[in-house]
Order: sequence, then C-alpha cells, then structure tokens
Amino acid sequence: MSERRSFLRDNSLGLVFGGLFLVFLLGQAISGTAYVNHQQVADGLEPVSFLDYVTSSSFGVDVMENWQSEYLQFFLYIFATVWLVQRGSSESKEPGKEGRESDEDQHVGPHADEHSPTWARAGGWRTALFSRSLGLLMGALFLLTWAASSVAGWAAFNAEQLAALEDPVSWVGYLGEADFWNRTFQNWQSEMLAVGSMAIFAVYLRQRGSPESKPVGAAHADTGQTG
Repeated sequence: MSERRSFLRDNSLGLVFGGLFLVFLLGQAISGTAYVNHQQVADGLEPVSFLDYVTSSSFGVDVMENWQSEYLQFFLYIFATVWLVQRGSSESKEPGKEGRESDEDQHVGPHADEHSPTWARAGGWRTALFSRSLGLLMGALFLLTWAASSVAGWAAFNAEQLAALEDPVSWVGYLGEADFWNRTFQNWQSEMLAVGSMAIFAVYLRQRGSPESKPVGAAHADTGQTG
C-alpha cells in the first residue's frame, strides 16, 4: 500500500468528518444567504451578498451557538464518564470502576512503556496536566465558542433593536436577555438528549463493527465492550 493510501486509510474518520463539516458549513452559508435575501426582498430592502452574510453577526451567532453546545457536550461527557456509569452501555466503564483509576491501569509514570507519550512518562505536573488534557481542551473550546456566541448574538440583537428604533444593550445586559438564553438552552437541551439517549440505546441495540457499539452477541448487561 502506498504511503498516500496508507495515510488516507489511517486518517479516514477525521478526514471524512472534516470534509462533511466544510460541506455542511457551506450549505448553511448558502441557504442562510438565500433566506435572508428572501426576507430582505419581502421587506422592500436590497439583498445582501454572500460575503456580507457570512461576515455578519447573524451568521456568526448561528454557527457559534452550535459549536459551543457541541464542545459543552464533550466537556461534560468526558468528565462525567470518569465518575458515572451506565450498566450495559459501551459508552460507560464497568460499575465499580468509577474514578481516575490507578497509575498502573492508566500506564503513567513508572508504569508507562516506551510507546507511551513523553508527558505520560514524565511524572509530576506534566503527567497531571496531560492526564486531564482532553477534558481541559474541550472546556477551553467551550468557553471560547460560548464567548464568541455571546458577542455575535449581542451584535445581532442590537441590530434588531436599532431596526425597531429601540436602544441597544451592553454585552453584560445582553447576557441577561431572554434572547440569549433561549438560543443557549435550545442547543444545550438537544445535546444532553443526544448523549443520554446514546448511552441508554447502546445497552440494548447493536451496530456490527462499530466501536460505538458492543459486539452483536454481547449480553445486554455487559458494560464497556466495543464491537
């Protein structure tokens, strides 16, 4: 197998979902432009260009409020699954194994091998930080996208306020507006539903060959197995 084909195979999951992300983001931008221009024409206003739309606060808030909810989902799930279990789910550790586990189980410090990441072998603060790096990154990305969502939503809200001949609000004032929390909770509730339902459905349903599922013949009570 050529080096190029090997790279594509070894990274196919990330490449496919990265490509789908770009396709769907472009689709959102195109359909969003069409929707806004339909509203503009209906109101007797000039249509906007594609570039004007994708650099607008309206597009920005629609994108960022979805991104922040996704990163919140992963942040909560990564940390919750350290301590919480769902018996029978491939998405959970086995009951009784809650917690951070031993250094031996996690292959860190003196229990690391030659293939372990450098910081897993280093010990001290570097191993402690690396041991939490995935959750911390997701938390940081959530905070960044949440902040971006709030700023974009604030700009879009004030544009509507001015169009209605009403006073604009400050960023802090916008954080207390129903518009902000309506947008926020719309996304958060859907993410919690998706995660919770996946954890429970994985107890009783199977997808042959998927690591997100138990083996087809695994008992419903078997926990943490992947197919």
